[in-house]
Amino acid sequence: MENRPVFAKKCSDLRLYLMKQSSKKMSSKLVVAQPIHNNVLSYLEQHADVEMNPGPEPYGRSELIEKCADAHGVMVFMTERIDNQFLETCKNMKVISGALKGYNNINVYECSRQNIPVTIVPDLLSEPTGELTIGLMLSLARKVCAGDRYIRGGNFSGWRPTFYGQSLSKANVLVIGAGAVGKTVLRMLKGFGCKCSYVDTVRLSGEEEIELACSPTELKEGLPNADFVVLALHLMPETRHLVDEIFLSKMKKSSFLINPARGSLVDEKAVEAALLEQKIAGYAADTFEVEDWTIPDRPRSISPALLGLENTVFTPHIGSAVRDVREAIEFSAAKSLVDGINGQIPENTVNAKHLREVR
Repeated sequence: MENRPVFAKKCSDLRLYLMKQSSKKMSSKLVVAQPIHNNVLSYLEQHADVEMNPGPEPYGRSELIEKCADAHGVMVFMTERIDNQFLETCKNMKVISGALKGYNNINVYECSRQNIPVTIVPDLLSEPTGELTIGLMLSLARKVCAGDRYIRGGNFSGWRPTFYGQSLSKANVLVIGAGAVGKTVLRMLKGFGCKCSYVDTVRLSGEEEIELACSPTELKEGLPNADFVVLALHLMPETRHLVDEIFLSKMKKSSFLINPARGSLVDEKAVEAALLEQKIAGYAADTFEVEDWTIPDRPRSISPALLGLENTVFTPHIGSAVRDVREAIEFSAAKSLVDGINGQIPENTVNAKHLREVR
């Protein structure tokens, strides 16, 4: 009986604690702009009220702004645009968390001006993107998709000396961009015995070049000798339409262009013309100009003529579309959201330097 007051006080303290935690939870709202895995959603719901787009289509522009008008954080993907209009309306925003590596769709300058952390997930996409890149190279050079269409068209009646392609083994491969994805592709190509070179503004260390079995070069020297040209660089104003008519004219007629990076690195009209005029052997891409929302004069659709060419292979931006990888990306972005609404500067904050200076 003597311990009842103590027990009652503990219960009272516990109720008070739970009320504070509940109040703290209810005070924050998070918006998730695309469907995410249930366990990631459950994690977020432990820390805030969450409104998730059930999919499958992304929120429209006005709908996203409306959903986020009273939100404290938002998880965005490639399809969302965070600009001045968004930030002017969403006054409570404490963190913009990108479940992505590139962030051209986010106005980082304006977010920094308003002291809002912008976070990305830089380290989890390289392996699956590298795998897909190799898949695109093999599918294109060995005419896998063309052969598949031939079979499905009811044309196959037995072996014929057709569908001759080009081997990836021992091929000359030029990788443009030696960041995380570029280095992953180079490492994977070692198994094919390829002769690899790379172009980058920063040279790899001697140890990395030995490990990856690659050598540095310049575009003017690498393009005429490459059997495969792989794009693995960021999209910036200076790299938009890096692949244009002049670039393509320097490639061999027997060479293949592979783009697993960003659509607007390539002038798709120029590629279409080069393919029609047989100036290159083929084109494979996982990304397209139509996706790059921040470029006002981008094409609004992929050219039907380009889509109709036999010597092309296209995938719907699935570089990171491996279940456990996507889940890990979502968890990383979710943790950044939670850290952000709690006033922290999350890991992988692209504007962290500015935020540390003003806080």
